[in-house]
Amino acid sequence: MMYFGSGLERKYFPPTDDIGGFKVRPGNFLSNGAVRVDEGVNFTIHSNGAESCSLCLFRVGEHEPYAVIPFPESCRLGDTYSMVVYGLKPKDFEYAYQFDGEYNPGKGLLFDKTKYILDPYAKSVAGQENWGKEKLVSERIYKGRVVDGGYDWGNFKNTSLEPKDMIIYEMHVRGFTQDKSSGVEHRGTYEGIREKIPYLLELGINAVELMPVFEFDETEDVRVVDGEKLLNYWGYSPVCFFSPNVAYAADTRAGKAGNEFRSLIHELNANGIEVILDVVFNHTAEGNEMGPCFSFKGIDNNIYYMLTPDGKYYNFSGCGNVMNCNHPIVQQFILECLRYWVVSYRVDGFRFDLASIMGRNEDGSPMSKPPLLQSLAFDPVLGNVKLIAEAWDAGGLYQVGSFPSWNRWADTAMTCAAS
Repeated sequence: MMYFGSGLERKYFPPTDDIGGFKVRPGNFLSNGAVRVDEGVNFTIHSNGAESCSLCLFRVGEHEPYAVIPFPESCRLGDTYSMVVYGLKPKDFEYAYQFDGEYNPGKGLLFDKTKYILDPYAKSVAGQENWGKEKLVSERIYKGRVVDGGYDWGNFKNTSLEPKDMIIYEMHVRGFTQDKSSGVEHRGTYEGIREKIPYLLELGINAVELMPVFEFDETEDVRVVDGEKLLNYWGYSPVCFFSPNVAYAADTRAGKAGNEFRSLIHELNANGIEVILDVVFNHTAEGNEMGPCFSFKGIDNNIYYMLTPDGKYYNFSGCGNVMNCNHPIVQQFILECLRYWVVSYRVDGFRFDLASIMGRNEDGSPMSKPPLLQSLAFDPVLGNVKLIAEAWDAGGLYQVGSFPSWNRWADTAMTCAAS
């Protein structure tokens, strides 16, 4: 059953369609991602250029869907597809999408109805649990999982240090405790950091800056040097911006990583230590023309990335592609993402990797008042969080000391990791 409203005003709305044996009805168009509802799951995603969209359901750990459910016309408003599918239990399935539309790389259009596309709003990415385990080509499909927050923050209140008083320790979640000399039980995990809080207090620091925790695939570009297998260790190649890295959790079961990370943040703040996330909104793991198509490329490639007039990728990041941060749709995505980490994880601030890219126009030119940076500076949910810009990019835009700030942004040239 699905209800809308509250209290005595709640009203049940029954399914309106039967598609391949699945009962469905139009969903909540304002709720991005996949969210559990009464007796089912609400799936919402949008694409400006697609002609149609289908939901693909996979059994856990499998790489071929057991069901493909096209969104009926009644489940589309404007460019948004939203559908409740009844009878689904989050623990039993993984999901992706397929989009149909024009394929014309010269125009920046890469729609391919045969590709499985990861939901950019997925709160958990399946198949990422085992650190360093290489995947077969057939396994390189990124799928989302539906997870519940289920964490009670009680009367939690962020520490709210003054920036001038902060003593920041930058760390890699895995590297900080991976060696046995760390003396912790759960090495290389969020829980391992929690075990080391007494040590952090002894150091006299009052903030930790975590190198990227957004889901990334450390095996995406494995290479062997002098007989040693090298991974994409640092995490500066995002796969999904809303999902914490599951391989960093001591308990890698579905939905457990998020709450383990929340518990770490809760306890760090309880000990007077703020949590800053190093975030990478300048590029993604999809790379350039030679890279894979598993998320934004297959949804709206010409919107999410900065493209040259002939459909190639600008590369101000030095990593193959550049996110089109000041397009209204991308602005909204980044804002919603940061709000999510503040509301759901209570993080205290963000350090933005190659932040000058976030101040570039859609044609790559620098802007004097970038809409995204201004929106973040004045957003009410982000009102007390720290906004720290690495104020340069690989395209030569160096803004240390001149980064657009509105008295909200701090800037830095570079930070160095400690472990």
